Formats: sequence, structure tokens, C-alpha cells
Amino acid sequence: MWQTYHTPATIEQTLGLLSRHGSQARVIAGGTDLIIELERRIRSADHLIDITRIPNLDRILVDEDGALHIGPLVTHNQLVASDLVVQRAFPLAQAAWSVGAPQIRNRGTLVGNLVTASPANDTITPLWALDARVRLRSLRGERILTFPEFYQGVRRVALEPDELVVGVMVPPLPQGARGTFLKLGLRRAQAISVINVAVVLAWHNDAVRWARITAGSVAPTIIRSPAAESYLVGLRLTDDAIAAAAALAAQSARPISDIRSPADYRADMVRVLVKRALVALRDGSERQSWMTDPPHLWGSTDGRFPAWEPGPGTLHARGEDQPIETRVNGRPYTVRGANHKTLLAMLREDLYLMGSKEGCGEGECGACTVLLNQIAVMSCLVPAPRAHLAEIATIEGLAPGDGRLHPLQQAFIDLGAVQCGYCTPGFIMSGASLLQEHPHPTREQIRQAITGNLCRCTGYAKIVAAIEQAREEDDV
Repeated sequence: MWQTYHTPATIEQTLGLLSRHGSQARVIAGGTDLIIELERRIRSADHLIDITRIPNLDRILVDEDGALHIGPLVTHNQLVASDLVVQRAFPLAQAAWSVGAPQIRNRGTLVGNLVTASPANDTITPLWALDARVRLRSLRGERILTFPEFYQGVRRVALEPDELVVGVMVPPLPQGARGTFLKLGLRRAQAISVINVAVVLAWHNDAVRWARITAGSVAPTIIRSPAAESYLVGLRLTDDAIAAAAALAAQSARPISDIRSPADYRADMVRVLVKRALVALRDGSERQSWMTDPPHLWGSTDGRFPAWEPGPGTLHARGEDQPIETRVNGRPYTVRGANHKTLLAMLREDLYLMGSKEGCGEGECGACTVLLNQIAVMSCLVPAPRAHLAEIATIEGLAPGDGRLHPLQQAFIDLGAVQCGYCTPGFIMSGASLLQEHPHPTREQIRQAITGNLCRCTGYAKIVAAIEQAREEDDV
């Protein structure tokens, strides 16, 4: 899928690589979109530039003016876990929570979601409503673009081949402003938006003084609804005013019919979701369903992958002749000839660890779940070179090694939480990560933790019950 895999230690090295290789290079962080695009030949790249080892790019900061600054390695789960984001950009936190499943949110980055530029991508819609900016850097200098300037069409952005998105800036909201994000998908998790909307309002007394309404998956790029926004200014949010504004928002949509929805249904759902958002903001109920302690499946870590130490940072080009030195289940391995593979393929084809399964090859089923530096990921979407100098845990290494099984493995046996068994390793890895993060999870936390794992031949009741049984074990 690629010829050379670069692992720079600094932004300057990255910009130099982009300047040298231009359109033949692709930057990779999470890779949850890019790996699929490369495998399907939607995109091509001779050079992959992995920026995940560069220090301090996974930070969320507030400047002296109150603006949020989000680094290019901030993942969706880090957005969900950030008090700063939840307090200052709540619609963004909601959108990040709606992306994929825990394993996807642990690798997928906000910036990657923005650069992919699908009009159905969830995080673009709230950031557009929040008047966010993107910072681009190259050896030629730096640019700051608004979202209308950055987005040029379906999967087209104003990013030159030698440029890197180095951050996203979200200005402070007007005094007293609040917002919310709503999404309609074909299922509750791991679903692409049929449509999504973000609404942000500020009030003066009881009347709206400022409004932003955006919608995704209803046009080539995210759209605003200026007619609905203007209509709301100066009005109280009565039922009639809300209904009229929602109808105006629906008129702004220019949807198409596709496999997920006919166009007329999409347009009407803009009306429905905008109405729901306005009612929630009027009633102050937009945060009622927000989980205060959601599961992330990052074990005992803070969800940040280790950066390069000063020494390894000098090793930044990996062709086929470069070995991957890694530790899997506590054992050191040196693997040659796997630099063009996914981590899942390397585990199965080179290390003969067959427990991790490929059920879909695109991060939909979770059968390939492993722990990368203690953080649950879909190994089918992780490049094998990312395992260099990293710690990997698979189902084969989960048991203590003294003849006993892990309590969750034993619970699956005791309760018969398995049928064909193909998906079982992924469920157990997700469940074990949850129990390390939350030793006594609630049933809702358990349900959320396994949203990235699909079972095609049985129900989930016994799987949930097995995790509940294992949580009672003292030695989890």
C-alpha cells in the first residue's frame, strides 16, 4: 500500500518530508480513514508520514483570550474526556462521542476527520457552527483558514501537498451561549450520519440575540441556515418560533438520495433535528443524556500514545529492509518484511498469533481488537510499522500465565457467552480493557464499551452478563 514509512520526531522533519515528496506522501495519525482509502485505492501514497511519535501534538489548551487550541493528534476520545471541550465546546464533545466506537475514537483524530472532508463527518458540523479555524504550516509559512475557506467540496480541502494541519482553533462563545449536536444514523453506534445538525444560541434576557445552525450530509459541504438564524434573532423560543425556524433550516438543505436515505427524508429530518435541538436549548436539557464517566478503553493510561524519546526519533524512514522491533504479550520480536502491512496482518502472518480475527477489514466489527500501549485499537486499521518500539497485547497474552484464565475468559465459559467464537477475542479484549479502566462498570458503561464489537450469530445478553460477572472478581 506504500513504499516507505516515515516516523519523524518533529514538525520540522514532517514539513521537510512533505516538501520533498509532495503529492506522493500522506500524513497518517489515526489512519482510521486513510488505511481503508489506500486499500480501496481511493488514495495512493508512496510515502506515509506517521506523526504520532511527535511530542505535544495531543494537547488541548486555552489561550489568554479564551480560545480553545486543539492539537493535530488529539483523538475523539480525548475530546470526550476533556473538561475544557465539554465546558467550552459542548457540541464538539457530543460529535466526538458519536464517532465510530471506542477503538476508533482511540486512534482517530479530530484533524484526520476534518481533512477527510466527507460532508457526513460528524465533527465538521459543530466546528462550523462554532466558527472554528484551521492552522496550516509548510516550509513556506503558516496560514489560518475559516471552515468556508478550507472546505471546497466533497472530500476536497484547501490543503497544499506540502502543508500540515497543525491545529484547530475554536474562539470563545458569546456570553451565555449554549449549543448542542444531534445525529441521525441507521444504528446507535458505528454509523455514518444520515444527517447531523449543530445549533448554537446566545440570549439577551429571554430572546435569541445570536444563532448558528449547521447541517451535515445534506449538501457537498456542511451548510449553514442563514434564513433560520436571522429569523430567530430577537425572538423567544416559543413552539411556533421553533417550528418556523426548523422549517427554514430544512429549506437550506440540498440533499441527495443514496443507500442510507432518500433526499426528501433527509430534508425533513433537518427540520426534525433542528426542532429537537432548539427545544433542548430552550429547556436547558441538552446535557441530560451526557455520560459523566464514559468508557474509553484506554486501560490505566490517559489515552495518549507515547512519543519518541530523543534517540529513536532519528530513525524516520522504514523501507522493506527495516525490521520492526516490538513487544507482543511481553515478549520481544523482530519482524522483517512487514512494513507494508497492517498490524493485524503482521500479527497473524508473521507472528502466527491467530487470535485476532479479520471480520471486515475496515474497523466495523472489532474482531481484530488488540491493545497498543494499553489502548484498545482496531488492528486492521493500524500500520504494522506503528508497532515499532511499542507494546502490543493480544488475546493470547491475556491470561495470567499460571494455568488460570483471565476472569473475563472464565466468565465467558461459565455463562456460555459465545456461539461460533469468531468475534469472541475482540469482545474479551474490549471487556478486559474496560475492567482495567473501570473495575466495577455500570451496565451502561459495559454496553458502550462493546459498541465496536459485532456478533453475527448470537445475542449480547450473555456477553454483558459475563463482563458483569468478571467485574466482581478481585483479581481483574
